[in-house]
Amino acid sequence: MFIFKICRQLEWKESQQTGVYLGSDDDRRDGFIHLSTSAQLHGTAAKHFAGRKDLLLICYETGDLGDSLRWEPSRGGALFPHVYGTLNTGDARWVQPLPLGPDGHIFPALEEAK
Repeated sequence: MFIFKICRQLEWKESQQTGVYLGSDDDRRDGFIHLSTSAQLHGTAAKHFAGRKDLLLICYETGDLGDSLRWEPSRGGALFPHVYGTLNTGDARWVQPLPLGPDGHIFPALEEAK
């Protein structure tokens, strides 16, 4: 199963220099890295990233995250994936731009993005 992180391009670029993504300011404040399933992505983008043009969508395989991955209730009781720790940038399956269109963010076809 794949899960996704939406982050600012600059955050990811800085993380690639060290090979470790520490999370956004919100992630670090909350004590874990917020991730989303494919079904949760549009809601996450609309709620937390509305109007942002400088974003990337990063894909991870759940099996690569080990014990640091936990599924916890959030919006409306839905279980969201959270990573307690850091993400290795080299473990990302793919990284795609997340451009902003006139009606919100334009997502790649998730099964085809590479």
